[in-house]
Amino acid sequence: MASQAKLVLNCVGPFRHHGGAVVDACVDAGCDYLDICGETEFMERVEADYGERAAEKGSLVISACGVDSVPAELGFLFNSKQWIAPAVVNQVGNYVSLESDSRVVLNSATYESAVLGVANAGELKELRRSRRKTGRPPIVGPAPTKGPLIEHQKKIGLWAVKLPSVDTSVVRRTLSFLSQNPNGLKGVNENPKKLQNRIDFWSTIKPAHFGMKIASPNLFNIFGFITVGLLIGTLTKLSLGRRLLLKFPELFSLGWFRKGGPTEEEVAGSSFQMWFVGRGFSHVDLVSREDAKPDMEIITRLKGPEFGYVSTSIILVQCALIVLKQRGGLPKGGVYTPGIVFGPTDLQERLQENGISFDLVSKGDIDETGVFLKDQGVL
Repeated sequence: MASQAKLVLNCVGPFRHHGGAVVDACVDAGCDYLDICGETEFMERVEADYGERAAEKGSLVISACGVDSVPAELGFLFNSKQWIAPAVVNQVGNYVSLESDSRVVLNSATYESAVLGVANAGELKELRRSRRKTGRPPIVGPAPTKGPLIEHQKKIGLWAVKLPSVDTSVVRRTLSFLSQNPNGLKGVNENPKKLQNRIDFWSTIKPAHFGMKIASPNLFNIFGFITVGLLIGTLTKLSLGRRLLLKFPELFSLGWFRKGGPTEEEVAGSSFQMWFVGRGFSHVDLVSREDAKPDMEIITRLKGPEFGYVSTSIILVQCALIVLKQRGGLPKGGVYTPGIVFGPTDLQERLQENGISFDLVSKGDIDETGVFLKDQGVL
């Protein structure tokens, strides 16, 4: 199949089972490859095993081209672009909220990937230890302090708890790529206009500390998220526990994951929002102070239809169309994140035309506790 195609789209997870064979075939054939993987270890292993060979063969391999992790990547880039010099960003928190007229239901394959990822966390640690360390992006200002287990983001009306999501890893990999390639990645047949557009785009992006949290206006849901996390974290340590988790996804996920996925009615009544709360300094000179703390906050938001099926389909198709129609402006080959490849393209505009919106919500000064002192504009 790969030898007869220009581009292969892989939508079958968990990818740790058979995804490697598909990537291998595409790289050998010089065929481009996109997937909707949300498995950190699979993506980083593909980068380690196929990065050099894919570059030699001219095969462009990009994982996480669905809701994992394009919204997080483009949402971070959109927030970063709002920081106009002399202001500079220090940290961006991503709060994802899944919404429904009835109840949020996701496919059990996503749940299975999460269970297997936790069960094999040691493999990811071993992989990272075996790889050459890459340079960390030069982030301005001190690292954010560790907050409470449960956070109440009053400005956006949400309770939140840390989510060990692949999005955090993917965004950080993009920033690592950018630290080594400040102007992004050269297109295989890039014309002068595309070259200048790429340089101009990346000149507006500033690296920042990034983290992701699952959020809800209902505190009870947060306790539910914590309960599911504890169940998975505990039971994956035992062979019997893993079998039970995989056999009864609806039970152990408190109904959020179901074999067969949501009904058509549940899909139609669902949507998602991602809030990006960026904090930094109103002037770069403030960073050099001994007691430097962020004094400025910019909140942006990304909204879209149902998370797992509708938005994923929109995102993957638009990524595929860019690869097929704008191939000359993209890297010749290699294994990359969606952000570093699609950031300078018109992907954001394409998503906006297909029901996924990007908005600047508020921009203003804050005190050292995070309270707004002066709001420069709210939607």
